[in-house]
Amino acid sequence: MSGARQTCEPARVEELLRTLAPAVLGVLVRRYGDFGTCEDAVQEALLAAAVQWPAEGVPANPPGWLVKVAARRWTELWRNETARRRREETAALLAPPEPDPAPASDDTLTLLMLCCHPSLTPASQVALTLRAVGGLSTAEIARALLVPPATAAQRISRAKQTIRASGATFRMPPPDERSTRMAAVTEVLYLIFNEGYTASSGSALHRVELTAEAVRLTRQLHALLARDGEVAGLLALMLLTDARRPARVGPDGALVPLADQDRSRWDAAAVAEGVALISRTLPRGPVGPYQLQAAIAAVHDEAPRAEDTDWPQILTLYGLLDAVAPGPMVTLNRVVAVAMVYGPRAGLRHLAAAEADPALADHHRLHAVRAHLLDLAGDHEAARAHYELAARRTLNLPEQRYLRLRAARAGHPPEAGAGS
Repeated sequence: MSGARQTCEPARVEELLRTLAPAVLGVLVRRYGDFGTCEDAVQEALLAAAVQWPAEGVPANPPGWLVKVAARRWTELWRNETARRRREETAALLAPPEPDPAPASDDTLTLLMLCCHPSLTPASQVALTLRAVGGLSTAEIARALLVPPATAAQRISRAKQTIRASGATFRMPPPDERSTRMAAVTEVLYLIFNEGYTASSGSALHRVELTAEAVRLTRQLHALLARDGEVAGLLALMLLTDARRPARVGPDGALVPLADQDRSRWDAAAVAEGVALISRTLPRGPVGPYQLQAAIAAVHDEAPRAEDTDWPQILTLYGLLDAVAPGPMVTLNRVVAVAMVYGPRAGLRHLAAAEADPALADHHRLHAVRAHLLDLAGDHEAARAHYELAARRTLNLPEQRYLRLRAARAGHPPEAGAGS
């Protein structure tokens, strides 16, 4: 690979490599077919580039460089495997041809579909998506998911073995499977975002590397499927939600609820982009759950102050969302909206009916919502007890601190809702 090289900072090299990773992997898988070996080869090429490019400069044709290095590594792995099986003579005769010098098409969508194959568990889908499409190393994935590196490596290895055993090929699924597979793709991206926005455990409220990766991958998907309303809705939802992150944690690391946040600290550019995106998307129809959630987030983000929030509109949107995609968190959020429109006692009546759902019966957020509504209704002793119960039920330390603080301050509740 000859040609002029441009110097580049390591952080810029890392960003470039993550952008190029799915296209380079697509070239190898399309050519050789073995997803697992191709993915290993691409990871080694990315590692070589991460070491060489900051020191030696970025080559004139970065994707071509990566394809060439990855293809050489694939050939080495392939020859090692054939040697292990004692087929050296056959292997020599079957030496593979050189791949195309650079990616000829964007295979990101095909890779996403493959990483979200129905034979994989959600945990494996997330890990494999971050590795194959996101270009993250095993160590980075382990840090992002708060698991030991060996666990992350095992998930990835098993996922590749499962795909190989399933006989899945590198191609778009047939038309009758695409809607189901796309639903899995968006769900995986949403899972990655949510785990980053409110970590399910640990000392940090956010894991910014996960939210950033989810937004980046969803942007790529939206660029490929610009007319898909749910993909646009998902991107808008992520932007509108993540825009609040700068104001969501206080100087001491404590969680700041939506009603108490300094809205001047919200990311105005992300809010504007998200509102514009969902405003263009909704009229096109049909309307799905991600679009409805984005519309709710837009109503919150467009209110200059918490007390200016259009709660009747939010309640209407939650009613639509409950009809389209019912679920325990939708139920809880709708209860809060009912309380903000009709009063806390009405909210408590709806909450009593909602807790019949086994998924909500002992969830920490059910106790947090009940505490919040009891506080609004003036029953501060009961509110304190439920805030303490909610704190014991969550594994996220900033949430625990916030809920215990609310228990201590019962009698002075936030003005508008328990969200963040």
